Amino acid sequence: MEVISLLMRQNVIMFIYMFIGIFLYKKKLLTTAGSGDIGKLLLYIIMPVAILKSYLQQFSMELLGALGISFVASLIALLVSILISKLAFGKKYPIEHFGAAFSNAGFIGIPLVQMTLGQDAVFYVASFVAILNILQWTYGVFVITDGQNRISIRTILTNPIVISFVAGLLLFFLPLQMPELVTSVLSTIAAMNGPLAMIVMGAYLGQLTLKELFLDPTVYICSLVRLIVIPLATILILSVLPKEYLVLKQTILIAAAAPVGANVAIFASLHHKNYTQAVKDVCLSTVLCIISYPLILAIANLLWM
Repeated sequence: MEVISLLMRQNVIMFIYMFIGIFLYKKKLLTTAGSGDIGKLLLYIIMPVAILKSYLQQFSMELLGALGISFVASLIALLVSILISKLAFGKKYPIEHFGAAFSNAGFIGIPLVQMTLGQDAVFYVASFVAILNILQWTYGVFVITDGQNRISIRTILTNPIVISFVAGLLLFFLPLQMPELVTSVLSTIAAMNGPLAMIVMGAYLGQLTLKELFLDPTVYICSLVRLIVIPLATILILSVLPKEYLVLKQTILIAAAAPVGANVAIFASLHHKNYTQAVKDVCLSTVLCIISYPLILAIANLLWM
């Protein structure tokens, strides 16, 4: 139950950061363009550094085995997530299809894992985030464009999250000891992930009126699938792992139970789809996750402890 109490505390902190983002946006101290620039900073520097930092550990066969398990479990969890989302929304609601399938594992999952389970646990969530990014740029592009856009292998290979994942693996396998100055800088940059990600989410929220956010039934259905249905399915998948992998299971579940990923808004804008609908899906699910996260973790603990 300690993880649940920590998670609830971090949820409160997360929403304080979000309200700072709302305040900054409403007072015109942070513009839409400015929040977009912070999002790029998170995507290209801060999140990759957080992943890279998690792999600066001494190699051991035990960690290697756990890494393999986390990779396979993450892949299965994400494929099930895609299947559930497809069944729920199909071609009729491409924004919700994409949004429900892919959680905000990078902007919210990684910070919550860092704050509740520690930096070492990011070692396990990195696999989930890397696979999620690959699937977003392949299956996700196919869904949101209704199959009209080609999948770019080059875009996948140059994705900063994928690059940091591969670089982290190399550092994990190679017998290199990073200087203390380097690890200190990496730690400081990685610590920015949570606050900045939530401030950006607050700026997204600030763009909507309460009526827009709370009176669209489709958005509630998307949140239900993303925050409840898919996490419950993930709990069942992870239940096959033995108790000694409890932290690994909790880590993947936190990533899988995160709200709708902010990338759905980015992809919607990029491909000239309904950007406002995408922002509503992201924002409402982010607001509701303060309730769903403790509930999902409590159910998991009942089954796993």
